[in-house]
Amino acid sequence: MRPETEAELAELVAGLSGPVRIAGGGTRGVTGRESELKVSGLSGITLYEPGALTLVAKAGTPLAEIEAALDGEGQQLAFEPMDHRGLLETRGEPTIGGVVAANISGPRRIQAGACRDYLLGVRFVDGRGQVIRNGGRVMKNVTGYDLVKLMGGSWGTLGVLTEVSLKVLPKPERSSTLSVAVSDIGVAVRVLSAALKSPFEVTGAAYDPNLQKALIRVEGFVDSVAYRTSRLTAELEGFGDVAEESKSDALWAGIRDVHPFQGKEGDVWRLSVKPGDAAEISARAEADQALFDWGGGLVWLRVPAGTDVRARLGAFSGHATLVRSDCETIRKLGRFHPESTSISALTKGLRAKFDPRGLYNPGLMG
Repeated sequence: MRPETEAELAELVAGLSGPVRIAGGGTRGVTGRESELKVSGLSGITLYEPGALTLVAKAGTPLAEIEAALDGEGQQLAFEPMDHRGLLETRGEPTIGGVVAANISGPRRIQAGACRDYLLGVRFVDGRGQVIRNGGRVMKNVTGYDLVKLMGGSWGTLGVLTEVSLKVLPKPERSSTLSVAVSDIGVAVRVLSAALKSPFEVTGAAYDPNLQKALIRVEGFVDSVAYRTSRLTAELEGFGDVAEESKSDALWAGIRDVHPFQGKEGDVWRLSVKPGDAAEISARAEADQALFDWGGGLVWLRVPAGTDVRARLGAFSGHATLVRSDCETIRKLGRFHPESTSISALTKGLRAKFDPRGLYNPGLMG
């Protein structure tokens, strides 16, 4: 099923007799036995006003098309969406609807915010086949903003996105990355925390244990970046040798897309934790490989196939998502962290309201 218009999609959904699995470019690794409903036919940028920093696009628009249009005007999606294809060994083209539906946000989230923070408006088809519009197409019109944010990260369980409106930002003139030689995860997190607590507007803070380097990114106007990196260097020298890395953009693309895990066997888990807990939690997980982003608040783990990382960790403050594994393990363990009783009740209530027939991505979020 691949509708070409919003009206065709609404008619199709109204006539469904069974559940469907929603797909854009098919790059995020969502699988299931249900029939596939592809939204890639709903494609194209419908409004782009660089002066107003706003862009509107149909949900099936390839992310590459949007990034190319923005780059031509010296602008960007500030939330730096991850490309999962290398990690999950998937094909196809990531779409803007998939990015929004999964709230995909990269290293710059610590400073700029998440994908949902840039959503101005959405259009979607609910489980009854009704077209719903919420929010606006420009920053002046933010009616229903909370519902707009609700769709970001809903993974298609509340409705099929057909159009999204986004705030965009200018690209920085320069990006510079400092590295601090650190062999201990606990010390690395302290380095990242010190950088983030500084007044120098850090936009990336990560640690790769294999490189034994804490990585800190500063972006902005050329003179400002030079000043801030100089000051940060002086403040961080007490932790270890500080150097300025070459090819800053490529380095952070590797962090964003988890390059160190690509082409290696094993399951991949994504943990959201308190940065101060990162070292202790990663030790408990006994992973084959780890990567830390968001100042230690985001932990990527590679473990042997079939490993239940949640069982290894026990109770902790945060959540663990199974990003890459075989279908049997995903069905057994669940892709997403089990919800508390109160949150589960809210989730079920929302799904019953927006998708009363249980058509969309059944079982994906428990």
